[in-house]
Amino acid sequence: METATLSEVELDAAFTALADPTRRAIISRLARGEAGVLELTERFPMSQPAISKHLKVLEAAGLISRRRQAQRRPCRLEPLRLKQLADWVGSYREFWEAGFQRLDDYLDDLQQQEEQPR
Repeated sequence: METATLSEVELDAAFTALADPTRRAIISRLARGEAGVLELTERFPMSQPAISKHLKVLEAAGLISRRRQAQRRPCRLEPLRLKQLADWVGSYREFWEAGFQRLDDYLDDLQQQEEQPR
């Protein structure tokens, strides 16, 4: 399944959301399954309104979604958005691997030069 490319605005929102350690911890918690605001508030030393603000940022970035279930509004991860972010980061893998290969080649050349008799 091919994922859509994220716009600059979507990338900015996602990385801004993930820049906060509390929001990353919320993402980690939601990776284990849905949770409501009250459940999340028990895990973090902050108020329910503070957790709600973090959830709004994550939701605006498309990283989580919330649905209504009677009086409860459970949150869950949005795996497609996470995959899109992983794909974006992964697109730079070739760049880094090429740089590491050049470094390996350079170090091999240096080692061969040192091993040659003078």
